[in-house]
Amino acid sequence: MEWHEVVEHPSLRDLPFKIETNAEGYIMMVAAKNIHREYQMRIASWFEDHGEKRKATIECNIQTSDGVRAADVAWRSTEFLQRNKYEDPYQESPEIVIEVISPSNTQKAMKGRMSLFFEKGAKEVWFCDKDGNMRFFNPRGELERSEMFGEFPGRIDIGVE
Repeated sequence: MEWHEVVEHPSLRDLPFKIETNAEGYIMMVAAKNIHREYQMRIASWFEDHGEKRKATIECNIQTSDGVRAADVAWRSTEFLQRNKYEDPYQESPEIVIEVISPSNTQKAMKGRMSLFFEKGAKEVWFCDKDGNMRFFNPRGELERSEMFGEFPGRIDIGVE
């Protein structure tokens, strides 16, 4: 299926899953746990709290060479938004793509997603693990901190241990 067909299909509305497609157009669904959504919201809220109003979004659809991928969180600059508006899916990657790692995600799969986002122009890809620990990458490799938002915390605290 083409992405517009997936989005418009009545039987696929309101599913409790994240929907993506692969290069052949097959639909892939991933169930997300509440803690996953909590990390998404906390990360997106950080940008709002730091003056980046309406530039962060969750479940951001990006057309990649291997189908449409829904980034858990993405940060888009003003320039990106002027170029792309709210195209769906985006044909280029937002500058920062953030993935919340689920227990079912393998390291190989996450590395593959990171490569797809960099291929589409992401400047940085961040990962949040099950404990809220953050890892930051640019196309050259792992970073100690984000080069774009160095003040972003190394750990997201959701207030539950």
